[in-house]
Amino acid sequence: MNGRTVSGMPQHGLAWRWLWLLALALAACDARPPTTSDAYDPAAMDLKSPLARVTTARETGAFAAGSALSTTAALKPLDPAPVKDVRLDVTHKIIEISPGVKFAAWTFGDQVPGPTIRARVGDKIRFQMTNRSDEAVPGVRVTTAPMMHSVDFHAAMLSPQDKYRSIAPGQIIEFEFTLNYPGIFMYHCGTPMVLEHIAAGMYGAVVVEPRAGFPTKVDREYVIIQSEFYVKSDPDKRKVDGAPLYVLDGDRLRAAQPTHTVFNGAHNGMVKQPLPAKAGERIRLYVLNVGPSKTSSFHVVGTIFDRVWIEGNPDNQFRGMQTILLGSSNSATVEFVIPQDGSYMMVDHHFANASQGAIGLISTGKADVAELEHHNLPASATPTEPEAALGKLNFESKCVACHSLGQGRKLGPDMMGVTKRRTQDWLTRWLRSPREMLESDPDAKVMLKEYNNLPMPNQNLSDVEIRQFIRYFKWADAQPASSLSSSGAGH
Repeated sequence: MNGRTVSGMPQHGLAWRWLWLLALALAACDARPPTTSDAYDPAAMDLKSPLARVTTARETGAFAAGSALSTTAALKPLDPAPVKDVRLDVTHKIIEISPGVKFAAWTFGDQVPGPTIRARVGDKIRFQMTNRSDEAVPGVRVTTAPMMHSVDFHAAMLSPQDKYRSIAPGQIIEFEFTLNYPGIFMYHCGTPMVLEHIAAGMYGAVVVEPRAGFPTKVDREYVIIQSEFYVKSDPDKRKVDGAPLYVLDGDRLRAAQPTHTVFNGAHNGMVKQPLPAKAGERIRLYVLNVGPSKTSSFHVVGTIFDRVWIEGNPDNQFRGMQTILLGSSNSATVEFVIPQDGSYMMVDHHFANASQGAIGLISTGKADVAELEHHNLPASATPTEPEAALGKLNFESKCVACHSLGQGRKLGPDMMGVTKRRTQDWLTRWLRSPREMLESDPDAKVMLKEYNNLPMPNQNLSDVEIRQFIRYFKWADAQPASSLSSSGAGH
């Protein structure tokens, strides 16, 4: 047939057509749906959110509402409802960072940190917030002028220009969003300057469970939120219940030099009231560092984190970790077993932060504070004279790792009675440049030998800070011994 088919088509052309049809068939087989799906495929997520609604129908009820909210470190069980109604109103109020340190804070839900929201992937959050910064909190006068505020949810995927807009006092903003990722997410005020709003107390956590739940079972769950405060004595010398009022110190804030670093809003708060546990129990901590500027090195003394989920997502798992490094707005879920009866210290292993109050306890019984290290001791009385009060804050942030006030010697001498042992001129020269004093002053040389030849480094203190230290030491030396002996090393 001279190389042609019956139809007249060349044989090699027919062969290529059959090969082409076979390739199409094989491609169709390969186009079958994959056997596994991507849980993080944006095409499967709910990215639709109606426009936010702003009204002026002022809310007058409780400052926080919703079954998904937890207001303490103990996290409530998950509410199974697929839609979570959450209301967190903004207030300006006085909080107590540490005994005697009354701070003019800005809050979500009338507390610092704000309440924790618990939900799961796929849940819808219907959120409402009233700016009530112009209201006087019952029993406490407003200390900061009313102002614009907003909210920024790191757990949400939506338009920030629409949902995170600032609203004026008396206004309400309402919007909704679906949770698409598991994890521990920060929420905070996003109104400029954001740094000041976070440092004033406007932050909290959203704990989002995986859609199918966690892969492990635990006996207790707690939320630990680390944050920094930057405070100074009120320039107007206002008082609260006879104690000096403290306000935000903008200079220290911009220099990232906190006066207090705390867990859950209070200096050593979970030392005085430890989180309960029992030997043999598995504990899950949801740990969030909100900053605004410092890194946390979270550690629990006496156990090991056998599971760590970075950002709270079980897909990001590590095993057998000692410490978790968290930058500002980073988080982690950590699980561990309580091996024996005892008190297990939660601490920022950046011990400068621990000495400022980043301490807590998980305890199988009542903690014996007297047996704890120096950075766990409860707070001492606070002087009412502004310079002495600032000296106390400086002492707490710079000195307590090496010195106590009425609790005995450490690496350096007990500072109790120092103004009776040394002249003001000697103390001034020593605080300004201990290195130079150790080279020339006989008393300094004797003290160096007494304390194992461990020289005190220069602290680069300003003249103002030196004066504040001396005022604080003079105030402490004038107090009855009983008022300081049980209160710790300046804490």
